[in-house]
Order: sequence, then C-alpha cells, then structure tokens
Amino acid sequence: MRCCKIFRLLDSGSTPADDMFLQTITDHHAASSSPPSSSSSSSSSAFCPVLPSRHIVERQPRMLNFHIEYRTRSVEVVLEEASTVGEIKQILETELHVPVSKMQLKGWKSGDVSDSVSLQMAQGWRCAGGMSRLLPPPSPTRRAGQESLNQNYLLIISHREAQREYSLNFPATRTIQEVKRNISDLTNIPVRHQQWDGWPASASDDSMTLSSSGISYPCHHLTVCRRSSPAATLEPSEECTDVHMVSDSEGDDFEDASEFGVDESEIFGMGSSSCRKSPMMPENSENEGDALLHFTGEFSSRYGDCHPVFFIGSLEAASQEAFFGKARDRKLLAIYLHNDDSVLSNVFCSQMMCAESIVSYLSQNFITWAWDVTKEANKARLLTMCTRHFGSVVAQTIRTYKTDQFPLLLIVMGKRTSNEVLNVIQGNTTVDELMMRLMGAMEIFTSQQQEDIRDEDEREAREMVKREQDEAYRLSLEADRKKREAQEREEAEQVRQERIRKEQEEEREAIRLSLEQALPPEPKEEEGEPVSKLRIRTPSGEFLERRFLGSCKLQVLFDFVASKGYPSDEFKLLTTFPRRNITQLDPAWTLLEAKLFPQETLFLEAKE
Repeated sequence: MRCCKIFRLLDSGSTPADDMFLQTITDHHAASSSPPSSSSSSSSSAFCPVLPSRHIVERQPRMLNFHIEYRTRSVEVVLEEASTVGEIKQILETELHVPVSKMQLKGWKSGDVSDSVSLQMAQGWRCAGGMSRLLPPPSPTRRAGQESLNQNYLLIISHREAQREYSLNFPATRTIQEVKRNISDLTNIPVRHQQWDGWPASASDDSMTLSSSGISYPCHHLTVCRRSSPAATLEPSEECTDVHMVSDSEGDDFEDASEFGVDESEIFGMGSSSCRKSPMMPENSENEGDALLHFTGEFSSRYGDCHPVFFIGSLEAASQEAFFGKARDRKLLAIYLHNDDSVLSNVFCSQMMCAESIVSYLSQNFITWAWDVTKEANKARLLTMCTRHFGSVVAQTIRTYKTDQFPLLLIVMGKRTSNEVLNVIQGNTTVDELMMRLMGAMEIFTSQQQEDIRDEDEREAREMVKREQDEAYRLSLEADRKKREAQEREEAEQVRQERIRKEQEEEREAIRLSLEQALPPEPKEEEGEPVSKLRIRTPSGEFLERRFLGSCKLQVLFDFVASKGYPSDEFKLLTTFPRRNITQLDPAWTLLEAKLFPQETLFLEAKE
C-alpha cells in the first residue's frame, strides 16, 4: 500500500448536503497488487479496470485508486499516476452526468490544478499527508455573499466548562481559524483541543471566512469546550473525513501540520497571545512622551493601524487638552490601561479598540491616553499620576482590579473643582456594550457641557458689556484729553503770536524812534537855502507835512516816512502827476534832483 487520498465533488447546483467524496484507497503496482474492492454500493466495476498483464520491469507503473462520494453515490476510479486530472473528470462526467465545466477540484497538494496536470504532480506524493476536495464553482448566491464582506457577524459563544457566554462581533472577512484563536485567548483552550458545536456543515475549512462559512447572519450561536481526549488534534467535520497517509519514502514524517488546521505554535503548546516580540511600554522610561510613542508603535504592529489616536504626552497634558479649553471645545478623557498578562487583552484590543465604530467615536468625542501596567514599575508610576490628578480614591480603585479584569478603560470628565471618573469599563465586554457605555458617558458629559456653555456665554456677555463700558469710558476720556490738549495748544499759540506781535511792535517802535531821532531838524521858511515843502497822504487819509532842505537826500525823506510808521519795505511813496514811485529812486539823490522842489504832494500805498 502506498497512500490514500480523499476528494469531494460538488456541481454548481448542489447544496452542502450533496457533498461527494473521492478517496484514494490504495497505490498499486501492476504485477504485485490486485485492484481494490469498492466500499460503496454504487461503485461500478467499469471504473475499476483490470490491468493487463505485462512483463515485470525495473519499475512498474504505479496505480492510484480514487474513491468518489457524490450526494448518495460512491464511485471508484483506478488510473496510472501518469494520467491527468482531466481524465478523472471525463470518467466522472460519464458516470455522474456532471459536466466537466461544472466541476471544481479543491484540496490537491499543489493547490488548484489544471486538467492537463498529471496525477503524480497534482498529488505531490512525497508529502506525508493531506486532504483534497472537489468543490463547485461559486454560485450566484455565493457571489452575492462575497459582495457583503463589509458585514459584521455577532457570534454568541457558550463556554461549557466555565458556564459563560461571550458575545463577540467579527467582520465578515475574519477566518474561522482567527475566531478560534481569539476564543483560545478568552478560554485558555488551545485551538487543537477545542470541541465545537454549531458550525454549519459547509464550514469544514478553518481558512474559510465567516461570510463564506454558511453561518447565520447577523447572529449565530456556537458552543465550545475542551476535548475529552488530548490526543485528538483535529476537529471533526461532517463533510470531510481525514485519512492518514502512509508513505515508504524517506523523510515522510509529519512535515506540514498546517494542512490539518494546526498552528505551529500550538504544536509546542504556545497560544497566539504569548508571541510577544517586545513589551507594549518600556520599563522605567524617563519621558512619558517617549513611552507613549513606543506604546503606539507596538499597538499598531500587533493590532493594525486602525486604532484610536493615543495622546502623546503626560497625563497632565492630556487633562489640559481635554478639560481646560473653551466649554464648546472640551472633551472627555479616555484612559486605556493595558496589561499583557490578562487573557482579555488580545481580544479587547483587536475586537473592541480596533473596531471602526469605536475608533471613530473615540476620535470625535474623546482625548485618548494610554498606559501599560504589565510591569510593576509602570503601574506604580500610573498610580502616582492618578493620585496627583484625580485623587487617591481613583488610584485605590485601579489598585483593586485584578490582572484578569484588565484591560480597563476609564472615562474621566473635568469639572470646575475636580475631575470625576464617570465609568470604568473592564475587558470582558462586547463592542455593543462598550459603545453603549461610551454613549452613556457622552450623555452625562453633554448635559454638563451645555450647562458650562450657558454659564460661559453669560459670563462672556457680562464681560462684553463691561468691556464695552470700559471702552466707552476710555474713548470719552481720550476725547476729553484731546480736546483739552487742543485748547492748550491754541492758547499757547495765541500767547506765542501775541508775544511775537509785541516784539515786532517794540522793534518797529524802536526803529521808528531811532529814525525820528536821527532826522535833521525841520528848516524854517526864512532860511536862505532852498526849502522844499512836502505834503504826504497816508493810507488812512491823513496828511503828513514837513519842510526839507532842497539839498536833503531822498533817504532823509524815507526815514521821515518810516518814523511815522510807514517803512519803505512795506510801503511805496508815489507822486500824483506824473505818477512816479519815489522809493525806486536812488536814496542818495537830493530832493532837487528828484524834482521834489519847491513843493510836492505825495501819497503812501502799501506794497503788494
């Protein structure tokens, strides 16, 4: 005997109840083995041909015996290993009336194979074991299911031994194997020791996603317990029977356990939650910001990038950001406390903290700050910070929680006098329950926030009125000051102008007096020298009369007029007829030379 193999065949119109298995019963040599007997009542000898006798050579062709179960029928086919997959399909088409185009083979050692591939290549006989199935092409119903991969399934899983029930939300793309690993974290039952009830018959492969497994939507009930026999490492299946394969080839030990749904870490007694490359937070980190950067990076590497935005900074800075802004900008503070030693941490992080609805709600309404309390030093540091910012009661409350109750999510609301912890959410919760508790905290916070907004608006209104009054008073004082300063400047200018005017008058008076004193005496008419009598009309209509010697210079006449208050730089002296401007003549001329003899009438006119 060489090996044995199982296949399952479905046509496009079949249901999970119509599964057909194909099993390789024996491996023949033409000269040494007889054809295998059929174990099914519907087996046909036409499909177990008698091999023609031939001379024995060094290596006889190896014969493969396939046992096919389809709905209620069984068929056996014996072919040489050099035959192709297409030849099996042609035989099955003749016997089962299933078109080759409707057949889909699944479970070959080398994966999906074409019809031209030989059975030797398709089977990969050097492998120690495996399972193969023939499945139909996807039906329209299955394609519709694939289009609904964005759905979430609620799995209600009962743990028999613990008498406990878990309600877990999973995306449609989550595989059965991942669900079992998460349950392993919750129940401490390794995947290989889990005994399940409730999976549909179509969920025969742990690599299948929930959307393609055939479970009920949106809710499905399952039961899990520990296997009674620890030696059983494979899960039973209603549709597929595992057949142990034996080979006389070298190195045919159990090489590929992954084909049987057994994780390598489970073979050595390790759960997936124990594979930690590094702690979430380094111990005794001097800077809280650096510690939280490390926490965020490790969280992303473990659970993906879809997670809440953790505040990078101290707890005091996070409190300032959440509580001490304007009332409209304030938020709740969510403090996530992680503990790697808790069996709930992996599921809580992957299923709760990374759920898109939770991530979106926390990002919009909360400032999220995180800390790792796995190490005692980090836990002591957290308790010190909580005592400082929230009081000893909160620190004592955290201290009372046991390791298996972690992770914790503390919801803190800031008040006028102190900060209040509204809620402490433990790790043994569901997405729906977590969302409800977050929304409940938001309702309390929103009510308090609206009151704070009203108080703040009233306070700002009062302050606005006061500022407006202060501004009006300031503007009034400023106007009075400017008016007073303008009046003072005007008065000062008047004083200055008056002083200048007086100085100018005094200067003119001094010049007038000096000119008057410098004038030669007025000659008498009976003197022998020629005397000129001049009559001068002023701009005011008055007349100035004086006698001058004919030999007097015009400058003496100009000085006389200036001594009367009419300086030559402001007034011009004119004759009546012919009209002449005497001030333009040479001051050194005599009156005789200027033809102002023996008498003349002149008038003064202001210069332009």
